[in-house]
Amino acid sequence: MGTRAAAVAGTFYPGDAKRLTAAVEAYLADARPAVQTQPTKAVIAPHAGYQYSGPVAGSAYASLIPQAKGIERVILVGPSHRVPFAGVAASRAAAFATPLGAVSVDRDAIEALLKDGLIVQNDAAHAREHSLEVHLPFVQRVFPGASVVPLLAGDHDFTSVAAILARLWGGPETVIVVSSDLSHYHDYETACRLDRETAETIQARHAGAVDFDQACGATPVNALLRIAADKGLSAATIDLRNSGDTAGPRDEVVGYGAFAFC
Repeated sequence: MGTRAAAVAGTFYPGDAKRLTAAVEAYLADARPAVQTQPTKAVIAPHAGYQYSGPVAGSAYASLIPQAKGIERVILVGPSHRVPFAGVAASRAAAFATPLGAVSVDRDAIEALLKDGLIVQNDAAHAREHSLEVHLPFVQRVFPGASVVPLLAGDHDFTSVAAILARLWGGPETVIVVSSDLSHYHDYETACRLDRETAETIQARHAGAVDFDQACGATPVNALLRIAADKGLSAATIDLRNSGDTAGPRDEVVGYGAFAFC
């Protein structure tokens, strides 16, 4: 099975372990505080280059710190940007590497999903994909020792992803991270308006109402909204910014949101 090598270290995030640790620590320390009275079961967090979305991702992961000691497994679901395929895809890898080391994959969970026909194996889709990899350093910092279940959504059927999340839901030892950016390449004011509307849809848990113009990870986002509504979880916006707020110009921006489900 082997280890899936880091593909975007040095581009999307620092390729040096010391610099990467410092960056993740800074994003967590500077995170916008989450107002919550119950443990967070799931978050939506962005997956762009750290200079753009790292501060918002830090807000999402900081909301999970209060229960971090009890977390043994992170379900990580994001969109496939490079390889089209039908269904939901796992890698054959036993671990995913970053400059901070290797994160073990919960192969028992993967094999159970494969046996039941809920996912396929597609190493090509995982090989160069960034939507999961950029989360791993945050996972390694916040949940040291936890395993991951890294899954890529390759089509628009969110109900199949919702079924997988329901199967993997577990108890307090398991958290879910859905990887998604928000609007892409609008001017700053337009992006702010569109992303506020998307945040309202997410907070209302309207499954199926988030489209791909609103979020590149619309499939897993809608899946999470479905199961959150079914299980009575509340959804809150922790952080809502775009690349014009963090590190880029404001003529064409990409939106980022951190959302917690408790």
